[in-house]
Amino acid sequence: MGKITKKTFPVLNMHCAGCANNVEKTVKKLPGVVEASVNFATTSLAVSYENEQLTPGGIRDAVVAAGYDLIVEETHKEERKEEAQHQRYIRLKRNVIGAWILAVPMLVLSMIFMHAPYSNEIQMLLALPVMIFFGGSFYTGAWKQAKMGRSNMDTLVALSTSIAFLFSVFNTFFPEFWYARGLEPHVYYEASVVIIAFVLTGKLMEERAKGNTSAAIRKLMGLQPKVARALRNGVEEDILIEELQVGDLVVVRPGEQIPVDGVLTEGESYVDESMISGEPLPVDKKVGGKVLAGTINQRGSFVIKASQVGSETVLARIIQMVQEAQGSKAPVQRIVDRITGIFVPVVLGIALLTFALWLLIGGQEYISHAVLSAVSVLVIACPCALGLATPTALMVGIGKAAGQHILIKDAVALEQMRKVNVVVLDKTGTLTEGRPTVTGWLWAQEQQPHYKDILLAAEMKSEHPLAGAIVNALQAEEQVKPAVLERFDSITGKGVKVSYEGHTYWWVAISC
Repeated sequence: MGKITKKTFPVLNMHCAGCANNVEKTVKKLPGVVEASVNFATTSLAVSYENEQLTPGGIRDAVVAAGYDLIVEETHKEERKEEAQHQRYIRLKRNVIGAWILAVPMLVLSMIFMHAPYSNEIQMLLALPVMIFFGGSFYTGAWKQAKMGRSNMDTLVALSTSIAFLFSVFNTFFPEFWYARGLEPHVYYEASVVIIAFVLTGKLMEERAKGNTSAAIRKLMGLQPKVARALRNGVEEDILIEELQVGDLVVVRPGEQIPVDGVLTEGESYVDESMISGEPLPVDKKVGGKVLAGTINQRGSFVIKASQVGSETVLARIIQMVQEAQGSKAPVQRIVDRITGIFVPVVLGIALLTFALWLLIGGQEYISHAVLSAVSVLVIACPCALGLATPTALMVGIGKAAGQHILIKDAVALEQMRKVNVVVLDKTGTLTEGRPTVTGWLWAQEQQPHYKDILLAAEMKSEHPLAGAIVNALQAEEQVKPAVLERFDSITGKGVKVSYEGHTYWWVAISC
C-alpha cells in the first residue's frame, strides 16, 4: 500500500443531501480511495487516498463526470469556494424574484379568472419561462442523474412539475377527451410554477444559512496576512505570502501580524499570542525566540527567519483542524445519510402507489385527484432538511467555539459533550478576564501625593505590556493627572527611570 494522503476539497454545484450522497458514492468507487465523506452543510469532500494510485485531478474528473465540480488547487481554494457560493446565491436570488413575479399573476388567473377567455393558454405561456429559465436547473440536474441511474431532489421537483404541466397542456388542447367521459378538465400550471418558486426560495434561504456558518473559518483565515515583507539582499520587498520559503528573512513592524512561524534573528519586541495560547499578556521576544504566524507584534520591530510557511504554520494547521472538524460527521448524521441514499426511490414508489390507489378505488373520474395526489407526494418529500440540519448545527457550534479559542476535535467529540456533567479546567496560573488589571499598590517607601502623577506620566511612555493597566487604573479609576517629566529612560528587562523636579525615580514591573 502506498502513502495515504488525506485532503479536503470544496465541492461545487450540490443542491441537496442526495447530491452529497451521490458525490460520496462516486469518490468511494475510485481505485485507491481509502475513505471519503461529503458534508452538504460545508460543501466539502474529505478523502483519504493512496497517492500512487490516485491524484486530486483524477478525483475531480470523476466528480465532474457525475455532474458536480471540485476545487483541487491549494492556493486560494476557500476564496474560490466563497466566490462560487456568492455567484450561486446571486443566481438563486434572481431566479426566485423572476419565478414569483410570474407566479403571482398565475395564482390570480387560476383562482379568480379561471373561466376567462384564453385563461389556460395565458397560464401556459406564463409557466414556460419559469420552467425553462428560472427552474431549468432542476430539469438539467435530474437528467444528469437519470443518465447515471441515480436520483436526487432535482428528480422529485422535475417529475412533479413536469407531470402537472404536461397534464395541464393535454387538458388545454384536448378538453373534449374529458367532456366525452362526463368530466371537466382542469389545469394545474400554477402548481408547477408555485412549486418551483417555493423550492427556489427554500434553496435561497439554505444557501444563506450555509454562507453564514462559515464565518468562523473566514475569521480565522483573516488572521493570516496576505503579504509579507521579505528581506532579500539587504532590501525589503513586499511579496505574496504564498511566495515565502523556509529560510527567508521577514521584517515585522510594530502593530503588524506575523506572516510565518520563525525565529527572531534581529530586534526585540512584545508579541500578543492570545489567539494561539489564550494568555492575555504579550510575550517578550528576543533574538532566538520563536514566533507564530497570525500573532501580533506590539511595538518593536524585528527580523525573523521563516521555519514554517504556508500550510505548515501552526495557524494553518489550526484552520485545517477546524475545517476537518466542521466537515466530520456525527454518528446521527451517518444514519441520516443512509436514509437520504434511498429516500428518492422510496418517494417515487409511494407516489406511483398513491396514483394507482386513487384510480383503483375511485375510477377514471378521479384521475385529476390521482395526478395531484402523486404530485403532492413528490413535492413535499424533500430530504434537504434531513441532510442540512445536523451538519449545519455542528458546523456553527464548532466554528463558534474556534472563535473563542476552543478547538473541538471532531463532530463525535461534540456530540459526546451532551454526556458531560463536570468540566475541569487545567491552566497555568489562573483563569483571567483576558486583560491585566491593577488590584493594589505597594510602595517601597512612604507614598507621597505626587508619586502617582509621576507614575502615570512614566507608564504613558512605557512599552511594557502592564503599562496600559496602570494607566487605565490611574486615569479612569483615580482621576490622576500626569506630571511633566524632565527625563524618561526605558531600561530593557529592568523597568523605567525618570527625572522630576531634580529627583530620580525607578519603577520595576513585577507581575504575579
